[in-house]
Amino acid sequence: MKKVILIADDSPTIRKFVSFSLTMQGFEVISACDGMEAIELLPSKKVDLIITDLNMPNLDGFELIKSIRENLAYGDVPIIILSSLAGSEEIERGMSCGANSYLVKPFDPKRIQYEVAKYLN
Repeated sequence: MKKVILIADDSPTIRKFVSFSLTMQGFEVISACDGMEAIELLPSKKVDLIITDLNMPNLDGFELIKSIRENLAYGDVPIIILSSLAGSEEIERGMSCGANSYLVKPFDPKRIQYEVAKYLN
């Protein structure tokens, strides 16, 4: 059974790039263009890990992480932030919302594969 990863990012290029990188590793990837769509997708599949951007329309990454952490069904799903926000304030805020890891764009695909492997092995 393939592990399922949900990617929430408003950039189609980032979604495609991350999706390709993780599909090559044998994961099933579903993607959302913002936090609202990500929340709508969650009940449709058992998601094993979430990768989210912070700057998104409708529902940003911080709010997405908070609402996932408040939901008992998904409370322990690992969350990796993938954002261009590199300031210590954003990193701290993201981690305090409940993220497990924080990666800064631009990123090396090997780095994201490594982070994912930490949680899905």
